[in-house]
Amino acid sequence: MAAGEDLVAEIEALEEKLAQAKTAITQRFIGQERVVELTLTSLLCGGHGLLIGLPGLGKTRLVETLSTVMGLNGNRVQFTPDLMPADILGSEVLETGADGSRAFKFIQGPIFCQLLMADEINRASPRTQSALLQAMQEKVVTVAGETRTLDAPFHVLATQNPIEQEGTYPLPEAQLDRFLVQIDVQYPDRQTEKEILLATTGAEEAEAYQVFTAEELIAAQRLLRRMPVGDAVVEMILDLVRAFRPHDELAGDRVKDTVAWGPGPRAAQALMLAVRARALLEGRLAPAPEDVINMARPVLSHRMALTFSARARGDDLGNLIDEVAHGMVPTEAAA
Repeated sequence: MAAGEDLVAEIEALEEKLAQAKTAITQRFIGQERVVELTLTSLLCGGHGLLIGLPGLGKTRLVETLSTVMGLNGNRVQFTPDLMPADILGSEVLETGADGSRAFKFIQGPIFCQLLMADEINRASPRTQSALLQAMQEKVVTVAGETRTLDAPFHVLATQNPIEQEGTYPLPEAQLDRFLVQIDVQYPDRQTEKEILLATTGAEEAEAYQVFTAEELIAAQRLLRRMPVGDAVVEMILDLVRAFRPHDELAGDRVKDTVAWGPGPRAAQALMLAVRARALLEGRLAPAPEDVINMARPVLSHRMALTFSARARGDDLGNLIDEVAHGMVPTEAAA
């Protein structure tokens, strides 16, 4: 009983601290509460986030603010067509000592940080994009045959322009799967845009301030994995993920006709963590079915693909995910 009480106390203390962090972030990133929630979700789960939106919507500002508020050492890389893998990972250079001796020395790249902002990641070539794969999954990089460990915690928050824009290279499926959530950054409504204008064009502007330390974030990530998840929620997660695999018995006719390939086990793992994070951010002690429905689109949409005929019809994956998720009934409720 005492252990359960301790867990409840720890969760409640973390919820209070997360509320402070959200307040600090929204002072500088105004009116996009859903975007802030999903970005914090990716950090709490120890994962990475992919922010998709047109230029000028504040994606860079959000990541810079997060770096300060969460107490993380951050670096920013502007991805361009001529960027090379060594520009991100680092490289070995030949140094000549005072005695004339020569030796190779490793110069760390910007990836050696705790929060890497990969700005406009889809403007770099596929070769450069793939340089992040090992780092995002294993938290290490291999350069010149030697494996080097990255700082802890390590997170990538990448921004991506819509693929319809000129000069973009679509991210490969293997890399998309490394992102815990896809975060769509939309245009603000009129009132929000007015608040942004007034807050950012005056003589003074709100400053970001630190709420977490890196050690506290790591402790929060460990605590999140200790949160209890009810059987009904676990079964709902499994049913939902499997329902989007065209050849699975749970897949309906709409999915079979629309989805070329569905999410794998990593998607179920990501959804399990994400629903816990949402419960924390909402001030609850355990996730509920509503959290599964809420997190389904950001967790699953980049882990699936439409068939050619579905693309020709103009079908939308996000709408399909929402439709199937809302139709899911937890096993206990069905009984």
